[in-house]
Amino acid sequence: MKLPPGQIELPEFPRFGLGGRPPLVPADPRITIGGGMLDDLSISAAGLADLPRRELTADFHCVSGWTATDLRWEGVAFRDLYERVVAPRLRPGARVTHVVLEGLDHYRAVAVLEDLLDPDVLLADRLDGRPLDLDHGAPVRLVSPKQYGFISTKHLARIELHPSEPRVRYHPRWQNHYGLQLVKPHPRARVWREERHRYLPGRVVRPVYHRLITRFREINARLAAPGQRPRSGA
Repeated sequence: MKLPPGQIELPEFPRFGLGGRPPLVPADPRITIGGGMLDDLSISAAGLADLPRRELTADFHCVSGWTATDLRWEGVAFRDLYERVVAPRLRPGARVTHVVLEGLDHYRAVAVLEDLLDPDVLLADRLDGRPLDLDHGAPVRLVSPKQYGFISTKHLARIELHPSEPRVRYHPRWQNHYGLQLVKPHPRARVWREERHRYLPGRVVRPVYHRLITRFREINARLAAPGQRPRSGA
């Protein structure tokens, strides 16, 4: 199996992220959809069941250089949500180019709408035949296999529409870390083009990330939700 440039395959799907422990999930989790061109609407996680379901087997590529292969996701296509629920409610003449995805942990990602309308992008609620656990984004998360994992927002709570690229800091913990602008996420994050960061070429950060993979796994394992373990593989 050929991996994207700079990626190393792992035998498991570890928890990833720098945002601390998984957040608390409300009893009735909902996804709010809004923005300058749309009056806010709210859809429950259970309400997604009204949209067509699909399964997708795909690899997951972390920007830090590891890949988990052959993950079996289940959920609804983002494109179906957008075309059937969002687009009919847009104000006349509204132009949407970018989407901000926010999780219950207040992590935020910015994506180009065109990328999210790829048929392989899911709002997933199941992984490998089981409901998502907290470490992997319960109750619902985005899954965009052709992009690095920082686009695939976990614990999805809000989808915000924008007519141009907004200025968004990806996580409150990074709010005052201006030095991290050098490794600011790439706006497209396409793995086969190695679009890891906006300003640094992927080949430059690759060796550093590879040396840190083990350390990343140790940190995230310690922050895992109680009683949960990474998905193991063959």
